[in-house]
Amino acid sequence: MVGITAYGGYVPRLRLNRKAVADAHAWINPGLKGMARGTRSMANWDEDCVTMAVEAARDCMNGADRAAVGGLYFASTTMPFADRQNSGIVATALSLSEDGAAADIANSQRAGTTALIQGLNAVAAGQGGGQVLVVASDHRRARAASALEMQSGDGAAALLLGADDGVARFLGAHSVTLDFVDHFRGEGEDFDYGWEERWIRDEGFARIVPRAVKALLEKSGKTADQITHFVMPCTFAGMPQTVAKAVGIAPEKARDTLVANMGEAGAAHALVMLVDTLQDAKPGDMILVAAFGQGCDVLLFEATAALPELSGRQGIKGALKRGREETNYMKYLVFNRLIDWEKGMRGERDNKTALTTLYRKRDMITGLVGGQCRQCGTAQFPRTRICVNPNCKAVDTQDPYNFADKKATILSWSADYLTYTVDPPQHFGMVTFEEGGRFMADFTDVDPGDVESGMEMRMMFRIKDFDERRGFRRYFWKAAPAAPKTAGA
Repeated sequence: MVGITAYGGYVPRLRLNRKAVADAHAWINPGLKGMARGTRSMANWDEDCVTMAVEAARDCMNGADRAAVGGLYFASTTMPFADRQNSGIVATALSLSEDGAAADIANSQRAGTTALIQGLNAVAAGQGGGQVLVVASDHRRARAASALEMQSGDGAAALLLGADDGVARFLGAHSVTLDFVDHFRGEGEDFDYGWEERWIRDEGFARIVPRAVKALLEKSGKTADQITHFVMPCTFAGMPQTVAKAVGIAPEKARDTLVANMGEAGAAHALVMLVDTLQDAKPGDMILVAAFGQGCDVLLFEATAALPELSGRQGIKGALKRGREETNYMKYLVFNRLIDWEKGMRGERDNKTALTTLYRKRDMITGLVGGQCRQCGTAQFPRTRICVNPNCKAVDTQDPYNFADKKATILSWSADYLTYTVDPPQHFGMVTFEEGGRFMADFTDVDPGDVESGMEMRMMFRIKDFDERRGFRRYFWKAAPAAPKTAGA
């Protein structure tokens, strides 16, 4: 059998208040007031679908043997590179084996479930050494004053698949492919163009999803009344319950879409909801997942006795609890590069990346792999030929040492309003690691007045800067609070 062996999730800490958005647009689109309830997740300026994918995968593989993962499928409709393997960036940041396959899956709101089906098929065929990682992440941009701006949310989910039942046994899948265009984004366009809502609801969801669900139930030999959880992303209120009823599933079995306090994370949302469901499921529960988008993917899982034993993951529920409300709508526009704002002369610099150095030092730059001296045990970053311990100074004794998951604390810090940054002031400082090693790092997800020496930090994969001239973005690791303050803290 094939199944899900672990899960993980990530939601950015910022939660944009929808009322703040509606108030800003009341003069031009007063109808948005009807959608002005709750919050939606909002990525920081240095986050995108790649960085969120890395965080979800780290949560998923907490304690897992990364060297045993032989394949990575990365799904998104907002990948930063059109011609560079985005999954390769994720794999390198996670320090996965270089002797493994990786693939980008995009261009549909069901890309996440398509990647999951591909991953399950790969494991069943014996590929990837019996373990495959599937990650879905989306960071959708929307026009100001649009419904999509209110409905969307940023987030990611990850699933580790293995050649056994794991925590959720895979029972089957079915796909329907139709060129039903509910929305599209043409080449060179920044925003989606959506069609009429009633058409999407009545001709799309109400017809296509039931067809796919019924086909899967027939193939798997299961009946609708056996389904415990029905997972279907949809921003139309009541639509999951309507579809459930149409196929014979009790409407109350439809899962919360998380739109109220997170929004819909595009191609990642089916997997986001699946992770949220696994955090509630009990052994024996049947979970049916449906994702709509130019057709429909449907998958069926059964939770196993191993599910309650899986620990150490924050998942989606834990990530949602770590939120901080943001009421500054202008900050959202700047973070998402939706307005052209004055950066000042300090922002006028050439951020060209030396691609030769990026490749040669890819484990250090992208994976945060330093070195540890075999002779004296000193850990250091960056890794060099000579040990930094003044009492050692051994030559060529450095073994790779990964700092990404090590606990850290702030030794000293500064908050600089003169240095250019998208979210001033620029916080940075010296961080020391519990098991040895220290280096100067930028801080992220911090607010003025909240930083102090001795504060516990964790390393997070983020955007370092943008090369506007060439369309390249550089990634590196930053330090963030291990336990960020929430809205009520």
